[in-house]
Amino acid sequence: MTITTNDAWQDLIGISADPPDMREICEQCKRPVVVCWCSALPQPPLAVSSQIVILQHPAEEKRSLRTALMLQLGLEPGKCVVYKGKRFPNTRHSADLQHLLDSPQTLLLYPSKDSVPLEEIDRSAGPYNLVLIDGTWPQAKAIYASSPALHRLRQVKLIAVGISDYIIRTQPTEGCLSTLETAAKCLAVLESQPELRQSLVRPLHALCKYQLDNGAVEHQSKEFLLKNNQYPKPIGKRLSRLLNNTVCGSASSLEQQAVIQES
Repeated sequence: MTITTNDAWQDLIGISADPPDMREICEQCKRPVVVCWCSALPQPPLAVSSQIVILQHPAEEKRSLRTALMLQLGLEPGKCVVYKGKRFPNTRHSADLQHLLDSPQTLLLYPSKDSVPLEEIDRSAGPYNLVLIDGTWPQAKAIYASSPALHRLRQVKLIAVGISDYIIRTQPTEGCLSTLETAAKCLAVLESQPELRQSLVRPLHALCKYQLDNGAVEHQSKEFLLKNNQYPKPIGKRLSRLLNNTVCGSASSLEQQAVIQES
C-alpha cells in the first residue's frame, strides 16, 4: 500500500495537541500512586530517642528507588535528617550540621581501625546521633577523606549484618545493605528494640513485592554470582580485591560496614 503525502498530513492532524495524561503522584513518597509504598509505613511514625544523620552523595539523589525517604517518613519528623554534598560540612549546610558533628553524642558508622561494635556502645549514655554516609563505597571513602570533621567522631561498626532484603537490586557483596536497612538495624541496637528493624523495612518489602509481581526478578549479589560462575561479564579491580578478601561468604569488615548501596 502506498502512503500519500495527504495521508501523512491527515495522520499528523489527528494527533492531539494536548500533553498526555500524567500518572497520579503520591504527595508523600513522590512515586506514582500505583507503585506507592506509603501504606506499608509505620502508623503513626515511630518515636525514637536517637537521630539518624545521613550524609548523601549527590549521585544518590538521582536514583529512582531511594530508600532514605522511607526512613524519613517512617520516623517522627526530625529523627532522620539528610544533608547532600561531597564534603561535610560545607557553606551550603545549616549550622545544625556543624552542631551535630561537634556533639560528643554523635557517632559515625565507618569501618576504621578505631571503630568499635555498635552493640558495645553504652546505651545508657544516650541518646545518640548516628551519622551514615550514603553512597557507593568509593563515594563513601571520598566523602570521608575530604571531611576532617568526620575523623574526630567516635566510629562504630555493625557486627552481624546479614543479607539485604533489597532483592530487586544486585548488591556488590552479600554484606551490602541499603540506607534504610542499615539505619533500621542500627536503631534497633541503639533503642534496644529489635522489632524496630522489621517495622522500618516494611515499605522496602512492599516495593520489592510489587516489582516482582510485575515482572522484576530476584537478584543475587555479584559475590554470589561470581562464586557460582554465573556473573556474565568481567569485573573491575576494586570488586576483585573485595571478593578476594571475603571470608565464609561475608565481605571483609571494612567494605561490609561502609558500603550503603542505593538504587
